Amino acid sequence: MVDAWSERYRAKPDDPVAAMNYAQGLRGIGQRQQAAAVLEQASLHNPKNMELIGAYGRALADAGNYQQSLDVLSRAHTPDKPDWHILSVQGAVLDQVGRHEEAQRYYATALKIAPEEPSVLSNLGLSYALSKDLVRAELTLRRALARPRADPRVRQNLALVVGLQGRFTEAESIVRSDLPPEIAAANVSYLRQMLAQQNDLHMPAAKPRS
Repeated sequence: MVDAWSERYRAKPDDPVAAMNYAQGLRGIGQRQQAAAVLEQASLHNPKNMELIGAYGRALADAGNYQQSLDVLSRAHTPDKPDWHILSVQGAVLDQVGRHEEAQRYYATALKIAPEEPSVLSNLGLSYALSKDLVRAELTLRRALARPRADPRVRQNLALVVGLQGRFTEAESIVRSDLPPEIAAANVSYLRQMLAQQNDLHMPAAKPRS
């Protein structure tokens, strides 16, 4: 994928489709700074392409450039036409820099546009967890998990929050649910590793669903 889109991008670096796909491939192989650089150049050629600017903002967050990401994401939609996807990503970035209450306001706005959207609920649940409000985090993540389109990561996040409350058996049961034995075992191992690091609980960098 990277090679194919690299050729198209190099032939026409101002092509937003080529830039976004090439950047996605680069992020997939861990070249996060390069991905952000590709999208930066493309956005300079396409300053009104909101989708491209949003992708650039996400790539900056993925590379750990949080303040620059927030600046870029603020240009990826407008107050009269807010995009719940971008609002959710903005919230996730704010959580990364410890601004949890502000992040939760962004999620609340996103949920007004897309009620009960599981990806937003999942990010909101993690935000509550980061705020040490584990009860509200659990309730929110359960709402997310109940939605038909819930991402598998929601289950892992819920298990983590349940485990952080000391209910380890229930947490392991959550991650094992409806999974083949080998995948369930891997998930339990991951859960135990995360619980062992509970004092350093943080959201995974730039993995908000959108």
